[in-house]
Amino acid sequence: MSGAVRDAICRAGASLHARGYAHATAGNISARLADGSFLITPTDACLGTLDALQLSHVDADGTLLGGARASKTLALHRAIYAAEPEARCIVHTHATHLVALSLAGVWHADDILPPLTPYYVMKVGHLPLVPYHRPGDPAVAGEVRDRILRFRARGTPLRGVMLDRLGPVVWHESAEAASAVLEELEETARLWLLGQRQATPLSPAQIDELRVAFGARW
Repeated sequence: MSGAVRDAICRAGASLHARGYAHATAGNISARLADGSFLITPTDACLGTLDALQLSHVDADGTLLGGARASKTLALHRAIYAAEPEARCIVHTHATHLVALSLAGVWHADDILPPLTPYYVMKVGHLPLVPYHRPGDPAVAGEVRDRILRFRARGTPLRGVMLDRLGPVVWHESAEAASAVLEELEETARLWLLGQRQATPLSPAQIDELRVAFGARW
């Protein structure tokens, strides 16, 4: 099973990198295994050229079990897995339009983008901003955990957060599904910026229709 998960991480990284959703050595991917340990990309690794055998294998406490030294965001990944049972894979990149949006000013602290398209509402949902911290700052883990718990209490579980000036962190049941969330999020940010942040959001009635028809968690 571990071999299949390793391959899925490498495929996702190569795909994101090839299509411009990740660049240089920015970003990281992890996946939780059945025994509670997880795989995570090594520190300063390029997502486009990952080596399946060099992926870091760490236990639930963050102790390295094998592979190269883990990404500096290890504490953040551990916190997400501990707070969100549905998360099986986490993807973080420095996606260009999303970082540009954080520089220009997000729509709202609890929703960096308005509900512009039906697929954004269905596939991404609410996505809050986490204030700037240096890369790898362990304080971010607590901030993300708090947002996961707060939105779950509202009945709108999160699929990701935006780290100010750094990029999105999203999670789902697989590397492919998490990558799809990231892509939908980045492309919606691009639409919002192309429209000079003036587009009209979907109406409450239109969003209610998506909830009824597709179970949208907005």
